Amino acid sequence: MELNLGVKSIICFVFSVLLLVLITLFDALLSGLSTVTERVISLLLLVLPGIVGVAYGILSIIRKELRTWVAILGIFLNALFALFHLFVISFAG
Repeated sequence: MELNLGVKSIICFVFSVLLLVLITLFDALLSGLSTVTERVISLLLLVLPGIVGVAYGILSIIRKELRTWVAILGIFLNALFALFHLFVISFAG
């Protein structure tokens, strides 16, 4: 079964949330790292999947796939998640 790009966008959001939960659970292990390393890990694991999810949603709308509301929802959720964590990373420490 081939997933359309809007569904892949939602999957990217769910994956980002799961990574956030895992980072929160294993936060004690990350405390020994430098702040730059923590920021890079957060950027790669939290912001990058959100950007990919936004790209999937935009491509779904451009390709005029069915269920455009899924693509719009994916764009909205991924953009909010990525921007929030980008601001947290930029203002932290």
